[in-house]
Amino acid sequence: MNINYQKELDRILKKIEAGQTVPSLLLHSCCAPCSSYVLKYLSGYFRITDFYYNPNITDREEYKKRVLEMKRLLREMPLNNPVVFYEGTYEPEKFLEMSKGLENLPEGGERCFRCYEMRLREAAEKARDGGFDYFTTTLSISPLKNAEKLNEIGEDLGKEFGVSWLPSDFKKKDGFLQSIQLSKQYSLYRQNFCGCVFSKRNTCVTIAGK
Repeated sequence: MNINYQKELDRILKKIEAGQTVPSLLLHSCCAPCSSYVLKYLSGYFRITDFYYNPNITDREEYKKRVLEMKRLLREMPLNNPVVFYEGTYEPEKFLEMSKGLENLPEGGERCFRCYEMRLREAAEKARDGGFDYFTTTLSISPLKNAEKLNEIGEDLGKEFGVSWLPSDFKKKDGFLQSIQLSKQYSLYRQNFCGCVFSKRNTCVTIAGK
């Protein structure tokens, strides 16, 4: 059964608009460019905590660069409700351990799905511990990420941790295009790989093959 996650999100946002309170959202953030549109879109509906947890970024300098860009975006971008930045633990060894035996799988397959689950599990746990109303991720804005799988994992983790998963497919409504435009507006660093050594390797092979 195909689910239109944008319509599911629209339904929830309409209920929030009709309510009297602003719910809290723990937003797992993968990078500033992807977060830009999502923050602009959702900040009118939620009190957002931007949770930066990405152990897949195995190069420490790359990781630091993306953290600084995320913080800068939050300082410079006007949003309807204030957004709190929360940096998770940097633990690339956890990602590398998870990837053992999966190193040669193609991008977008089982290794990536396990990476989704690892990051979303941490977000779900933090959302539960922090008493958040919802949690979700910016990852679905990327055309290279599997929105159906992300939502399946998010729903399952939401049930496990007792926190409502906010369904999304942020690439809809020209979300990805708008993220590119916002990245240009704020001169954001736009990386050409997701962050892990495997995606970087794939990018280098692609460039060399041109």
